[in-house]
Amino acid sequence: MNDTATPRDGRAQARSQELFTAAKRVIPGGVNSPVRAFSSVGGAPPFIKRAQGAYLWTEDDAQLIDYVGTWGPALLGHAHPEVVEAVCKAAADGLSFGAATKAEVEFAERICSMVPSMNGGMVRLVCSGTEATMSALRLARGFTGRNKIVKMDGAYHGHADMLLVAAGSGAATLGIPGSAGVPPRMVEDTVLLPHNDVSAVEQLCTEQGDQLAAIIVEPVAGNMGCVPPRPGYLERLRELCTEHGIVLVFDEVMTGFRVARGGAQERFGVTPDLTCLGKIVGGGMPVGAYGGRREIMESIAPVGPVYQAGTLSGNPLGVAAGLKTLELIDRDPPYAELERRSARLAEGLAQHAAAAGLPFHGNRVGAMLTGFFRAGPVHDYADAKGSDLERFGRFHQQMLARGIYLAPSQFEAAFLSASHDDAIIDRTLEAAAEAFAAIG
Repeated sequence: MNDTATPRDGRAQARSQELFTAAKRVIPGGVNSPVRAFSSVGGAPPFIKRAQGAYLWTEDDAQLIDYVGTWGPALLGHAHPEVVEAVCKAAADGLSFGAATKAEVEFAERICSMVPSMNGGMVRLVCSGTEATMSALRLARGFTGRNKIVKMDGAYHGHADMLLVAAGSGAATLGIPGSAGVPPRMVEDTVLLPHNDVSAVEQLCTEQGDQLAAIIVEPVAGNMGCVPPRPGYLERLRELCTEHGIVLVFDEVMTGFRVARGGAQERFGVTPDLTCLGKIVGGGMPVGAYGGRREIMESIAPVGPVYQAGTLSGNPLGVAAGLKTLELIDRDPPYAELERRSARLAEGLAQHAAAAGLPFHGNRVGAMLTGFFRAGPVHDYADAKGSDLERFGRFHQQMLARGIYLAPSQFEAAFLSASHDDAIIDRTLEAAAEAFAAIG
């Protein structure tokens, strides 16, 4: 198949529709993660059979330019040959051992050398971002001897019970504020604050600072759409946590290795106590990690009293993919070109929306961005919810018809990879101009 062919209509055709019907008989909703069902944008989801570089191919034989990037991990593009080779080599030696390996030591050393909060600290490997955040918060509670944690309205930190309160992303897309099956007592110690609001955090710390174990925050929100921190917000969180003995946790599952080599903490110059990683750290395989200050991490079993374990933690295939991805990032850093191309895409989208007379506001940090169908800036979840979701759904369908695959939710970010060259940006902007005009 020609990898340079012009992308074409990616909307679900006969084969994808047939597969979706079959899937719904054996998988709840026909998907293994809710947002994939396309509920908020209409139509059946196209089923994907392969990916390479910046492209996807569907079961209907449509080639698409991909801005989902498997929801963030594909920083270097899909199926990078050196990453695939590393995984195949590891697989030939065995899929999993449930034992310590040389490669996981090398991987941990590499992560600690790249992430500022782990420099001189430690990291524990897990299998998902959800596992990383729930483990980090258990650790923060164990380390401080306190129970309460703070999260921000609209932030999604995985589907652990204590965090499924006012979550964004899929929960926002489906209009579900929390989740059935979560007893009220599970969120009694979860304090909810508006995102990007320094005064709210200051007031809470004044009133309850000695009861707070952790504040967890996406330094760049991604699950209400891409929402950058207000100037001074992260810095003030750092000051308040230090002052009150609170563990500051950055959820960098999405931003880690994406917005800078060392993640958002490097880009903004604010170092948390603990960092949660996922997505890029696994190079496309199911890998997560959490780590940070040595004195906190030494509270984890078998060294300390906070228990956490996992059969497949540090599995050789995930470690191989993640280690090779981080090596490639260091060998040929993609960030300058990603910044340039992402800026070009964001600026072009805003210009075409304006030409079509549409209310539109773009947020971007590095190689992640969201175009909100609303007038005025987006600083928090309340702002994001003011977007025109019906218009976004129509735009999504128009872009898909032109071979551009976007996340099927207004409350998600688009991701560029190192494989998104200028020609791809050109084709994307041409499609966007037509799509904006069609829905105007």
